[in-house]
Amino acid sequence: MTDSSDILAFADATAWDAWLADHHAGSNGVWLLIGKKGSKKEAIAISDALDVALCHGWIDSQRKGHDADFYLQRYSPRRSKSPWSKLNVERVEALNEAGRMRPGGLAEVELAQADGRWAVAYESQRIATLPDDLSAALRLNQRARTAFERLDRTSQYSATLPILKATTPEVRATRVQKLIAKLVAGDLASNDIPG
Repeated sequence: MTDSSDILAFADATAWDAWLADHHAGSNGVWLLIGKKGSKKEAIAISDALDVALCHGWIDSQRKGHDADFYLQRYSPRRSKSPWSKLNVERVEALNEAGRMRPGGLAEVELAQADGRWAVAYESQRIATLPDDLSAALRLNQRARTAFERLDRTSQYSATLPILKATTPEVRATRVQKLIAKLVAGDLASNDIPG
């Protein structure tokens, strides 16, 4: 259940930006009311909300229903060592070129660039392809390959995501082997998300 004190509503990006300027360092996160398509109620657009959050070093996460006019989108400060998606890397680069990045957001970018997370940003589900190392491992194990091919596209991406998020070759290799073992053991089915 969402505490109503954590739910904020902003008419536009300027108001959300002003709130984050005052609260980005002292808040653990908030739920924003985002207008559904066709709603006549005034609310910040989802793309504007994400841009402003990224500018301050925050990130989007969960989304859930609220009522007939709005859904809720969770925004919170980026956690230490949190992986970056390529989509957000590209957004931040454009926001930086436009002069919109704030000190909190720039600090998160500098940390990610320094520790390598920026360089290994992962692809979104829409455009992700099977990683070469996983593809090679699946070719070597017919049982794992068959189990993987039986998964729906969303489950394949969910199973692959920990590999895409790995920041070192060693971690990546370990995650490939763990996924192969789970597939062979029959521990994955559609909609399972490996830990």
